[in-house]
Amino acid sequence: MTQHATRRKSLVWIVLIVLALMIGWLAWANLFRELPQTLADDSIEEFFKYGSIGTEDAAGIPFWIWLVLPKMFPEYLPAPGGWAALGFNWEQGRELPVGFSKKTIGFDRVGINCAFCHSGSLRADAEAAPQIVLGAPATTADILGYQRFLFASASDPRFSAGNILAAIAQVTELSMVERLLYRFVLVPQTRAALLGQKADFAWTDTRPYWGRGRIDPFNPVKVSILDTPVGDTIGNADMEPIWNLRPRVEAGYAFHWDGLNTDLGEVFISSALGDGATPKSVPLDDVQRLQDWAMDLAPPAFADYFPIDQALAAEGKPIYDAECARCHAFGGALTGQVMRLSDSAWEGGQTDPHRAAMWTPEAAEAYNAYADKYPWDFSQFRSTDGYVSVPLDGIWLRAPYLHNGSVPYLSELLESPDARSKAFYRGFDVYDPMRMGFVAEGEDAARHGYWLDTREKGNSNVGHLWGTSLEPDAKRALLEYLKTL
Repeated sequence: MTQHATRRKSLVWIVLIVLALMIGWLAWANLFRELPQTLADDSIEEFFKYGSIGTEDAAGIPFWIWLVLPKMFPEYLPAPGGWAALGFNWEQGRELPVGFSKKTIGFDRVGINCAFCHSGSLRADAEAAPQIVLGAPATTADILGYQRFLFASASDPRFSAGNILAAIAQVTELSMVERLLYRFVLVPQTRAALLGQKADFAWTDTRPYWGRGRIDPFNPVKVSILDTPVGDTIGNADMEPIWNLRPRVEAGYAFHWDGLNTDLGEVFISSALGDGATPKSVPLDDVQRLQDWAMDLAPPAFADYFPIDQALAAEGKPIYDAECARCHAFGGALTGQVMRLSDSAWEGGQTDPHRAAMWTPEAAEAYNAYADKYPWDFSQFRSTDGYVSVPLDGIWLRAPYLHNGSVPYLSELLESPDARSKAFYRGFDVYDPMRMGFVAEGEDAARHGYWLDTREKGNSNVGHLWGTSLEPDAKRALLEYLKTL
């Protein structure tokens, strides 16, 4: 081989290597390069609302696809208004609702975080602007509706690269590389991933709808993480608040409605996994930061929003001490403990058993074994066959009541089950301070809410007979005192 041919061959190899390096760099930069998240400020409240807990890597949706889907497929939303139609809290001037995060991992991706389920809102009347309450249950959010919107959109033949790029072009100008990336990689992969999730979540079609402010928190974990059968179980449950965690931890109280774990660190990490993070992507330091903040997060005070009859509340305190404190006051003999459904303490008229039956011993064993090779290994998951008698701090803002959210007003919970609402709308955020709950009937509630029928399986409002035999005056006094907690 001549010297000239050798040089030419070397030059070809150099060009090929440079091209390979350029292609590799482009692939890394546009698919895998992870950039620090930029938020409006460094406060923990800002991070709680919009910070990443690691869900964007495996479960994130390309930002521009996420943004245009409501405009492309409005017929799959319950009402006009884009993402707000699903009841998400949205602060003025923000590009994402509270509970959503945006992070660049190659490309901008949208995930969810803790505030997705734990940021509530309330209004004194229908004309008032919603006030967002961090740490409160997300009583207006339609979580299953969000999933089904994504599934329906991906199933529509209009979910194509050409149509989505045309919709994106109406709101931003992508670079040539970005257009190619969306056309040949992101749109096809997003559609395939959503259709795969649709198949995985087909079991939800045979259960009562979760509705606004409710979620089945652990059957999805059984399917997507633990490869454990759902069977015929129903896990529909009301959202829970995440305030006053320090006294709960110090007293050794159990967490979740059924008390399936007593280790708060495990609860927080498993919640990130349940939201879509992976063992490798979950940011342990950030999750710990959120846990530390929630330890001393106080519930909102009723008196900051509505007046309290202090004289009547004072009459209600001894009634509370006699009727409620044993199970629901911090320091009560049974507070924070699991009461098994077979216990005689339930006084008959047992509450709906489905949520307790959903978390099986097999699922608990599988979760405890799930992270054996990671430093934050799980060990405290258990199956309890019962429900926790929870403290009543901030009880006024936890409506609807019972573990499945089947009683709209706290006043109704003091009535016998046959006198409680058989069906009502849940998901409206206008508060009724007299009955202590969100307005659950009428045109406005119908327009914004979800119709919950307590006669459906998993929705029973039977249970909690304590206080139902009190005289009417005593009930009014007790309710007034509960406003002070």
